[in-house]
Amino acid sequence: MIETYGLYLGDVERDAPKELVLLSIIAQSYFQPFSLQDNLLVILTALTSGSGVGFNRAMLLRAEGGRLKGEIWLGPATPEEASSIWEILSTPGIGYLEIVEHNRSLLSRHGGTLTDTIKGLSFPLGENGLHIPARAVERREIVMVKDGRNEPEVDRRFLDVIGVEDFLCIPLVMRDEIQGEIILDNAFTRNPITERDIKLAAICGLIAGNYIYTATLHKRMLEMEKFAAMGEMAMYITHQLRNPLVTIGGFTDQLLRFEGDRRKSHRNLEIIRAETTRLEDIVYKLGRLLKLEQKPPAPFDPGPVLRAALEDPGFQAKSRGRQVKVRLPKTMPRIMGYPTQVGEAIRNLLDNALDATPEGGTVYLLASGSDPRLFIVKVKDTGRGISDKDRERLFTPFFTTKERGMGLGLHFVKRIVESCGGEIEVRSREGKGTEFRLCFKKEERGTDE
Repeated sequence: MIETYGLYLGDVERDAPKELVLLSIIAQSYFQPFSLQDNLLVILTALTSGSGVGFNRAMLLRAEGGRLKGEIWLGPATPEEASSIWEILSTPGIGYLEIVEHNRSLLSRHGGTLTDTIKGLSFPLGENGLHIPARAVERREIVMVKDGRNEPEVDRRFLDVIGVEDFLCIPLVMRDEIQGEIILDNAFTRNPITERDIKLAAICGLIAGNYIYTATLHKRMLEMEKFAAMGEMAMYITHQLRNPLVTIGGFTDQLLRFEGDRRKSHRNLEIIRAETTRLEDIVYKLGRLLKLEQKPPAPFDPGPVLRAALEDPGFQAKSRGRQVKVRLPKTMPRIMGYPTQVGEAIRNLLDNALDATPEGGTVYLLASGSDPRLFIVKVKDTGRGISDKDRERLFTPFFTTKERGMGLGLHFVKRIVESCGGEIEVRSREGKGTEFRLCFKKEERGTDE
C-alpha cells in the first residue's frame, strides 16, 4: 500500500514532549557555526533519537547532476548497535555539540557502516515512469510505503538495499528546486509509522531542504563572484598591458629602421626601458596580490617597521613641499602580524596620502597603544577626500581614482591587515582629507617570545 501527503503538515501538537525535544535540538543548529553536513546530521539524529521522533534509521539522498545519490545513512546496522546508540542519544541534557561529535565519529569509521552501503546508490530524475524513491521527490509528495515487495512502483534495487517493506520518503524541496530526500524506517523495532511521526518528519524535511538550498546558493554566489573577479582581472590586465606593449613595439620598429640620429635612437631606448619597467611593476603587483603570507601571524615590535616607512628614500623625496607630522609612543607593545607585509601596507598608505595631498598640505602618521587589546595606526592627509560613492568601492580590486593607478594597493593593504587578524577602517570627507585606521591585535600576555 502507498499513501501520499502534502509537503507541509500543520497542526503539530506543540505541547507533546516529542515535538519539544525535536524542535529544541534542531533549533540549536541555527546558532552554531557548523558545516552543512553537521547540520544535516543533527536533523537525521533528531529523527532517529529515542527522545526525538524515534525512527530507527534515516537515509539522506542528495540531488546532483539530474540524479538522486546516496550520501548519509544514519542509524544502527544491528539490533545490538541500535540499543547502544539509542542509549547515548537519549541521555537527558544532550545538546547540539555532543550530537555533532557523536555523528562525526560515527561517519569517520571505515567499513561496515550504513553510509558505506548507500554511497553507490543512484536514481535518475526527470524521466517518465520513475519508481520510488525518485518518484516521491520528482512529484513533490511525501510517500509512505507499506508492504513494498508487493508494490510495482517501488524500485527493487532500493528494496534490496534498505531491507525493509515499510518506509517513509520525505522530499527535500526549496523554491521548487529538488534538494534531495530523506528515507525513514523502523527496521528494528518494527513500530508502525504514525501520522504524528509523518508530521514531525515533514518539518525536519523543510528545515533540511532549507539548509541545502542556502548552502548551494552561497556556493553559487561565491562562484559568480570568483568568475566576475576573474573577468574583471582579465579585462584590467589586457588594458594595462596593451599601451606599454604598443609603445614598445612602435619604438622597436623605429630602431629597426634607424638610419641616423643617435640621439633619437637613445630616446627610443629610454622609452622602451621605461615601458618595460612599467610592465615589470604590473606583473610584480599582480603576483604580490595573489600571494600573501600563509604562516600564522607572529608577535613583533611595530616601532622599527613604522620608522623604516618614514625613512624610505622614495617617501622622503615625494614628501617635499608637504608637512609630515608623526606621533609614535616611546614604547610600543608587540603586535600580531608579518613585519615585512605590514611595512608594505604602511608605505602604500603613506604614498597614497602624498598623492592626495597638494603642496603645503599635511600628512600624518599616528600610533596609539592605549586600547587594552589593540594597537592602532592612523595615516591621515589633508587632501581632496573621497566621495561616499567611491568609498564604498575603495577596497575592490582594480578600482582606482588615479589616472595611472592599478587599483590594487588598498585591496592589498586590506588583505594584509585581515591576514594579521586585524581590521581596517576609513573616514573621509570631500575637500577635508582622509584617515585610514589600522587596528592590530596586541600580543597576549603569556605568548612565547
